[in-house]
Amino acid sequence: MSPRAALHVRSFPEGIVEPVEAPRPRTPRVGLALGGGSARGWAHIGVIEALQEAGIVPEIVAGCSIGAVVGGAYAAGKLDRLKAFALSLTKRRVMGLVDLRIAGSGLIAGERLARRLSQELENRRIEALPVAFACVATELGTGHEVWLTNGPLVESVRASYAIPGLFPPVLLDSRLLMDGTLVNPVPVRLARELGADVVICVNLACDPRVRGSLIRPEPPPEEDELEDELARAVETRSRWAMLCGAGLRMVGRSRRTASTTKPGNPGVARVIFDAFNITQDRISRARLATDPPDVMVTPRLAAMGLFEFHRAAEGIALGREAARAALPEIRRMIEGAAARV
Repeated sequence: MSPRAALHVRSFPEGIVEPVEAPRPRTPRVGLALGGGSARGWAHIGVIEALQEAGIVPEIVAGCSIGAVVGGAYAAGKLDRLKAFALSLTKRRVMGLVDLRIAGSGLIAGERLARRLSQELENRRIEALPVAFACVATELGTGHEVWLTNGPLVESVRASYAIPGLFPPVLLDSRLLMDGTLVNPVPVRLARELGADVVICVNLACDPRVRGSLIRPEPPPEEDELEDELARAVETRSRWAMLCGAGLRMVGRSRRTASTTKPGNPGVARVIFDAFNITQDRISRARLATDPPDVMVTPRLAAMGLFEFHRAAEGIALGREAARAALPEIRRMIEGAAARV
């Protein structure tokens, strides 16, 4: 018996005294809240890897949208396979997973991607995973926030990333479900409800372009300011052209064509993704203000397009970098929680 062990003494009627080692305090349970953000979600892989390298093993994962994909793979013990799949993606392979359709409630049927997820996750059920996992979806019609804590893993993940207009809703337990970012992009509260003592959230809503503010009417420029106004307009249009070529168009558009698209006529994919980006930023800030995490990791992903799934290596590296920078704070929070449990 270790000389450091605390002892309790238990007396028996026969007068025998037996030392009993006191129970050791349990280790705080670390939970992850993995946010939505489309292709930027590959950063979640880098965050998890950095934590594991530091000896911090999350026991609980709550995911939303792409966070549900990565979180579900981690909970199923398949993160390495998901990482290999992500790193194998090229622009051509990404397009190969896009099964476009004209009719229906989404531009993309999603069957090809679902089949690939089924291959990787082997038709597992959430309640049978070795790591506690749940994901967030939104009920169509009511707007209810739905926590998926049991049932088929692949279908639950599909519901969590079913972006309206792109993917059709998923029917689960008589509910039509769509992307969880509409109600809870970074599910901190869900991670706590699953039993996490320390919650680390990974917030992918990091694009400074969508940190909106009030734009007030301005008086018309004076004559001697017209040259400066023209220069600013040219610069603005150039920046817009760069954004149009940032990989957000899904079908049949080369970078040259996208870069010449007028600001007033963006493609449908650009409109949907930008609308989601803005909505996610607003909702994330509101939810995180009321349900703050213990530590927030924010990878610098603003330069990465929301549909640039072929840039997985870059996203993973940025996630690892952000997690490593947050390690001192994470350790401090775990030590504080250990003193309380």
